[in-house]
Amino acid sequence: MYSSYLRFFLFTFLISSFLSCKNEEKKTAETSEENIQKPEKSYHEKYMEEIAEIEERASVSTAGMLKIEGGEYMMGGNSQQARRDEFPQHKETIKTLWVDETEVTNAEFREFVEATGYVTTAERSFEINGETFPPGAMVFDAENPQAWWKFKEGANWKHPQGPESSIEGKEDHPVVQVSWYDAMAYAKWAGKRLPTEAEFEYLARGGKENQIYHWGNDFEKATEFVNFHQGDFPVSNAIKDNFEKTAPVKSFPKNGFGLYEISGNAWEWVLDTYYPNAYSKMDQRTDGYFKEYFNSEQQKVIRGGSFLCSESYCTGYRNATRMSSTPESGLEHLSFRCVKDVE
Repeated sequence: MYSSYLRFFLFTFLISSFLSCKNEEKKTAETSEENIQKPEKSYHEKYMEEIAEIEERASVSTAGMLKIEGGEYMMGGNSQQARRDEFPQHKETIKTLWVDETEVTNAEFREFVEATGYVTTAERSFEINGETFPPGAMVFDAENPQAWWKFKEGANWKHPQGPESSIEGKEDHPVVQVSWYDAMAYAKWAGKRLPTEAEFEYLARGGKENQIYHWGNDFEKATEFVNFHQGDFPVSNAIKDNFEKTAPVKSFPKNGFGLYEISGNAWEWVLDTYYPNAYSKMDQRTDGYFKEYFNSEQQKVIRGGSFLCSESYCTGYRNATRMSSTPESGLEHLSFRCVKDVE
């Protein structure tokens, strides 16, 4: 799991006490509702309320989406590289959905920002233990083996590697440095939503059961189908897939459902709260996914892998791979795509 650079220690507490009064003749009721202060809302609650206020765009359409027929499949690890959190394998039933063909691009996200005035998490200052920090996000530093990720002031979706970087000429690349909250905000405006984790794996598998990768089981063909890291991670990258970082969407062949870069390129946020033992507690899901949020460190699931994944490290391009990050995190290899329920 990816560690967050933001730890919002927003503790909820009650500052007024209840005083019992058994004497019915007492004239001053110290327990009156007016004297009890409600606990301060958490960062998560405040952000979700802000997102709820975003108005849906005037013309919601399914342009750039594919209608994927639902069905049943076996979800979970099915290879020697599978991790403990990918078990037990279990049957999932997915409804028919409209699905974005590609990850949301810089151009699409810019349209959202210009229409709403939305400010992303990475563009906001934040506070930890009373100390205020400037806006920024996490950037990968291959030269530091002790800490591959470092906070870079000024890094955001318009400047993925910091102020000196730009997305100019990369309008068709997936937007990155967007938090789970940013993805939720975009989806609200677009009249869509993020996919559940179960939906994402179904979509990634492309209708093909028991395959390790969306293209099959032969890893030797990977560079033909996915943008990932080849070589000695993170020291050297052979770049046999022709891309050191993100690739423009539709750079690689689509999967069995017609979806592009659902493996590799950039990790993708999904709705679910992350649990290592999620597949053992399916009866606790609500509306088809885990949406509980207990504290500021609670992780959200990310899926699909990125240009930083490799055989020696995370193998995120496997259909069953699960990872996570805190919802306020911005990372230069993390994006999203949306789905829309069929009405």
